[in-house]
Amino acid sequence: MSINPLLEQSSRIALAAFQHDLGKFAERARIPIDQQTLDINKQLYCPNPKAFTDARGRFTHVHAAYTGLAMDLIEEYLPDLKGADFAPFGAWKTKDVDDSFINAAAKHHKPETFLQWIIATADRVASGFDREEFEKYNEAEEGTSTGKNHYTARQLTLFEQINKTELDKHDFVYRYPLKPLSPESIFPVNARGYEHNDNEQAQAEYNQLWQDFTQALTKLPKSHRNNWSLWLDHFETVWGVYTQAIPSATAFGVRPDVSLYDHSRVAASLATALWRYHYERGDTSETTAKRLADQQQSWKEQKFLLIQGDFFGIQDFIFASGGETNKRAAKLLRGRSFYVSLLSECAALKVLDALDLPSTSQVINAAGKFMIVAPNTDATKVKLLEVQQELDQWFLQHSFGQAGVGLAWTEAACNDFRRHVGATPSSRPDDLSPYQKLIKTLFEQMEIKKCQRFDLCKSSILVFDGFLDSFNQDKGVCKIDGKSPATQQLDQVTFVSQLAYDQIEAGNWLTKPNRERILITRQSLGMTSALKLPIFGYHISFAENEDAQGKFGEQAKNGNLLRAWDFSLPKSADQALWNGYARRTINAYVPIATETDKMEEQWDKYTGIDEELDIGTAKTLNHLACGDRWQNDAGKWQGISALSTLKGDVDNLGMIFQSGLSDDISFSKTAALSRQINNFFTVYLPWLCQTEYPNTYTVFAGGDDFFLIGPWLSQIKLAGKMRQAFQNYVANNQQVHFSAGISTTKSGLPINQLGEMAEDALDKAKSHNPKKEDIAPKKAVSCFGQEMFWDEFEELTVNRSRGLQQLNADNSLSAGYVYGLLNLIDMAEKVTERPENALWHSYFAYRTVRMLERNRNLDKDQRKRRQAELAEEIVKKGINRSYPGNYRLTLFCHLYQQRD
Repeated sequence: MSINPLLEQSSRIALAAFQHDLGKFAERARIPIDQQTLDINKQLYCPNPKAFTDARGRFTHVHAAYTGLAMDLIEEYLPDLKGADFAPFGAWKTKDVDDSFINAAAKHHKPETFLQWIIATADRVASGFDREEFEKYNEAEEGTSTGKNHYTARQLTLFEQINKTELDKHDFVYRYPLKPLSPESIFPVNARGYEHNDNEQAQAEYNQLWQDFTQALTKLPKSHRNNWSLWLDHFETVWGVYTQAIPSATAFGVRPDVSLYDHSRVAASLATALWRYHYERGDTSETTAKRLADQQQSWKEQKFLLIQGDFFGIQDFIFASGGETNKRAAKLLRGRSFYVSLLSECAALKVLDALDLPSTSQVINAAGKFMIVAPNTDATKVKLLEVQQELDQWFLQHSFGQAGVGLAWTEAACNDFRRHVGATPSSRPDDLSPYQKLIKTLFEQMEIKKCQRFDLCKSSILVFDGFLDSFNQDKGVCKIDGKSPATQQLDQVTFVSQLAYDQIEAGNWLTKPNRERILITRQSLGMTSALKLPIFGYHISFAENEDAQGKFGEQAKNGNLLRAWDFSLPKSADQALWNGYARRTINAYVPIATETDKMEEQWDKYTGIDEELDIGTAKTLNHLACGDRWQNDAGKWQGISALSTLKGDVDNLGMIFQSGLSDDISFSKTAALSRQINNFFTVYLPWLCQTEYPNTYTVFAGGDDFFLIGPWLSQIKLAGKMRQAFQNYVANNQQVHFSAGISTTKSGLPINQLGEMAEDALDKAKSHNPKKEDIAPKKAVSCFGQEMFWDEFEELTVNRSRGLQQLNADNSLSAGYVYGLLNLIDMAEKVTERPENALWHSYFAYRTVRMLERNRNLDKDQRKRRQAELAEEIVKKGINRSYPGNYRLTLFCHLYQQRD
């Protein structure tokens, strides 16, 4: 077994493109330099526009001169850069060799040779520049649209710009803090009080970040440096963690709204595909370099293939049920959700592996969806058809076609990534930019693919081929999914399929604190913590750290180890999410039983539950249902035992990607938006659950959607917290929001019904349209059968609930009195249908007076005052506030907390 040389060469191209702007980071950090060397590098790498050809010898884009200097500082952490074979480059950093690695990376503003033009072209295409615009940018001095220079400018948030036009520098209120990636740092902060004009202070902030970055590089596994593709996957993570808030472009008066990470990873993917396109055609001469430089014809050629992947049938896959499903629901749901993420990752890896592309060619990866940039060659398309057939075969065999991964691809030229400049949608509403047209085509092609799943009309694959041969009469049908032939013995009496067995095992391994890495290999490692069923030919193992296993290095060297991923959850709000290995956010928070839980079990909090809590293992759904029960002053447990499912997704996401940023959208911004939306649900949400809602069970969360299960009231509170946090996350842009459905049930309901009820609740929220507008405005929530907008939900669950609690404390409201209010709401809702229902006001007054008269300690004036207080809170602020039925939400929350 060995590593494919073409993959190694492609990885070197990707790294050169990835590091082409390393100098921006280093220059802003004011790293120690030798002035003479810097001056030489300026002559080599920096533009010297005609306007500056004076005695001062001024140069623009000085960061290019720093790129080579910075590479020297991090060289010891990079793969082996020396040796006879450093193809496709002539050498590592010999400056007098035109096609050296360092020249290709640093000469992106003054390209001359073929490889230099590959990197330079990718740089320009990633930004959406056309030729004329880039030439102006190349001659421009530092300075952003916000009035700051390259030291003091902090990154704008794209969310603040969505569905807004004609913004100027005074309209941008928020900036991202210049910090490593963490649950805290992904939120924008107010520019006032944060962004400043002090160059020295700004440079000190950059220097601290640079020191943290170079220290983080020491964690890269040394034994993986002889496997370029594997090492590059790790490097992309650490680079992303420390550059996700560094503005990429700060010259030419641009908006600094794309991070250095997002720009460089898109540039890397484009550079790799562009080089491979020419390399596979034997077209790498200096003549090609001249054609690339000319751009007139070269930019019209469709050299790129944008490959989309989409996991369909996720909900059916997760909620498939059989006789034993509910008994093992907690670990099964977690294992299945993890498995969905794993299948998506492995499907993307299968494409990359087949095409000999590094991980950096995958520019979008979230919630079962991915995008890969590949060379547009006949060989690429043939291999994609083969990969699709292999994916189809696996899913037909193990899920009978209820789930699958579809691939769709679109040809694109450099010109297709261009964006309009200066004009706004209001002045040209029907004229899409080339890149907007490309996005529209991508969406349309994937919709077509969803309607051609498995392409069974053309395929020779038989769905149930071999089914009877694999069926064992003694083992029967899988007790987990209720469909597949059972092959594995789970316990003394339970037999399940291979897939179900692995899903349960994955659920087990995910609760182990010392198993937070996953290894993907071509051949089995023989580890006990490995899944039995290969996924698309890859073997999956859960691993401890390298020292404990002692054999990762050898597997990396011989090419067996393809990926090594860290999937640990955040440990603190501000700790950088970097643990030495490539990171994948494919894990999610799951409640683990603690000593406190065990103590409460002994105090009869979980009465009626047969299963015993086991400290350190995942809580069952039955235990979670009791999570909101509370002890009164007499030591008695109160509150119902019930679960709430919380399901939601971002509204109108497709339109946001297609037109939310008008014609200013670029490939880098698309990748950035996808990553940032995903981060809210995969970085912040797990941390929120860990710290504030520890009984929340994450079925799935990522991309733009989430599905959570937990104690009924906690989920209602979590929904409000998430909405508030999301508004902060998107810079309080009211045009960006999500809808959610909350469904409350007793525990023990079949998990497939939980999924159906959650989906139904979300559909009702999405269709909430009280004003009968042509298109429902969404940004709504459904709870206890009531649909409302988020502001109403917050008012009822926070302010009105607090008001009712105070009334209960003052007046000891009986359950009968509160239940009677539900009847009055029924009447208030139907006054127009039955005019006599208007008497509900009188009924309220009568019942309230009678209730107060029973309190002998109140005199007439006190009763009158309390009657007025009750009417103010319940009638004026509650039932009459908006739609009468919505007040049920407040009443149900109160009643269910009081039950014995």
